[in-house]
Amino acid sequence: MDCIELVELVTDYLEGTLPHADHNRFEAHLRECPYCYEYLRQMRATLFALGRIPAESVSPTVQERLLLAFRSWRRD
Repeated sequence: MDCIELVELVTDYLEGTLPHADHNRFEAHLRECPYCYEYLRQMRATLFALGRIPAESVSPTVQERLLLAFRSWRRD
């Protein structure tokens, strides 16, 4: 696994939906790559922080802009 593949699979990893073989490859890469280890740590911290923001506190306009940004991110 390389860093690009790890980034593409990080959501599945965090949600626990990676197939066993991919999960093992993901964790093997983390043991060897301090940059991806840090990326995963930051993703966890971000998810933790965002989980504390009530959904109703984000305006519909901002929600739509965020959804568009996340959807287009995988295409870039």
